[in-house]
Amino acid sequence: MKIEPPQGDPGRNIGPFYQNIPHPERSLFWFSYNSGKRGITLNLETETGKGLLRQLARKADVVIDSFAPGYLASLGLDYPSLAEENPRLVMVSITPFGQKGPYSEFKSCDLINLALGGLLYICGDADRPPVRITAEQSYLHGALQAATAVMIALYYREQTGEGQYIDVSIQEAVLRSTMVVQHFWDLEQVVQRREGDKTFRGNIATRVVFRCKDGYVAWRIFTAQTGRRTKALVDWMVEENAAGELSQVKWEEIDMALVSPEEIDKWEERFSSFFLLHNKRELYREAVNRGIMLYTVNTAEDILNDPQLKSRGFWKHVEHPEFGVPLVYPGVPLIYTEVTFGIKCRAPQIGEHNKDIYCGELGLLEEQLLALKQSNII
Repeated sequence: MKIEPPQGDPGRNIGPFYQNIPHPERSLFWFSYNSGKRGITLNLETETGKGLLRQLARKADVVIDSFAPGYLASLGLDYPSLAEENPRLVMVSITPFGQKGPYSEFKSCDLINLALGGLLYICGDADRPPVRITAEQSYLHGALQAATAVMIALYYREQTGEGQYIDVSIQEAVLRSTMVVQHFWDLEQVVQRREGDKTFRGNIATRVVFRCKDGYVAWRIFTAQTGRRTKALVDWMVEENAAGELSQVKWEEIDMALVSPEEIDKWEERFSSFFLLHNKRELYREAVNRGIMLYTVNTAEDILNDPQLKSRGFWKHVEHPEFGVPLVYPGVPLIYTEVTFGIKCRAPQIGEHNKDIYCGELGLLEEQLLALKQSNII
């Protein structure tokens, strides 16, 4: 259940919007992150609002807090206060830098989270400044760590009967996502850097993204023990009279550390010319048939039409009665044998479930609900 202020959550104002019409009930960002939830409104800065939240917390298993550190404590709604009446309560706070430390009171955004978490440093081209990942990834990293922590806390509660408080730092969650970067230094004393469309092994750089007739594919030169993968592509090129000097290279005997950058550039230019003769589907089909380690770089439309995702029923049509049409949503990436799991309904409209929750679960009368609305408490 999502609790919003009476005017609606600020996330409703984040685009893009359905049919490009800006409106708090048309935010695709909001739809994406809040599908399947019930939604109520509540003004926590009123005494009545605080009392209603305490009533809700008495029956809750988990409370998720995304306010700035100290805000709920200033209202008397922090974990110790709520746990007095519900000792089994699990509460998790998700903030940019956690509840303590010199950064804890700093404001942040996705760009700052990624930068201070270290992930930004390795994103982009080697000869340019770092770039931010388009979608807001840092919040998802924080949410994933919070969800994992909550499951552990609920398991602990089953063993002990006790709830607990969890403090999640998004910066630390982002830092966890760079573990491979840390291990490169531990194992090889190599500082990972931005690679763009290349991959580095020591000082040797090879391309990993190539343009084709209708888009891009991901592929790179393999040599030595894995040289057969490159040879499989060259064999195809030979069949089409497009291999040139590549047909004479003994890919399974080459040590890439001994190859000059100029030679690698010449090889990649030849491969680039071949890829431009074919579209993504042709390249992918032949890669599967010939054992070539090549993959298409999918667009949003490609993903929507992907036969693997369709065969697993990944895409879900979610009804939006207010629009008169269902919208297509990404489903969940796992299938249970014994549990039904997935999107149950669209994201809630502002205060859509006020009556269900306040009257149906807390026992308020409809006259009281109206009074709360008129007083701007809900």
